[in-house]
Amino acid sequence: MNTNWKTEFRTRMAQFDTKNLGGFAPVSIKVRVAGGCFHREHSPEAYSLIDGYVADADLSDVHYQIEEHESGPEILVYLAVATAGLSLAKSIVELITTIIKARSEGIKRGDRPSEPLEIIVRGHTKYGEYTEETILRIPTGTTITPKQLAGAFPKQTKLAPATAKKRKKK
Repeated sequence: MNTNWKTEFRTRMAQFDTKNLGGFAPVSIKVRVAGGCFHREHSPEAYSLIDGYVADADLSDVHYQIEEHESGPEILVYLAVATAGLSLAKSIVELITTIIKARSEGIKRGDRPSEPLEIIVRGHTKYGEYTEETILRIPTGTTITPKQLAGAFPKQTKLAPATAKKRKKK
């Protein structure tokens, strides 16, 4: 993997990871098109639906950020890391499901290209090593339910939860 890209990713995650929430891991959830582009210029219909959802949705239960890339949106979010794997807030599952549905609807309305989507979970281990896992490949036009999406997230993960910052004693 490109060293410059890894450096950019580490910087993006560090800029996002300002809350340092103990027991939660800063994670990147990438919704990537398998080929071609999935950004505003080529998918205006999909992004119109995504923007409308984000404007109206109650995402107050999560600390998140959406980064736009040529290959598709990336959601930076804190996820709970437990022995059962990554735990997603319902609002994040709904956001990702909305992005997938918006892509399909955008294609119906004329967005191009129409390659399949991949859902990729990325982050860093407790040793600072980059890790990624493609958890789902979604053929164009396939409907994914929130339950299917949540079930695809890793049951075991190398991602490290943030450690709470220690207070200085006076």
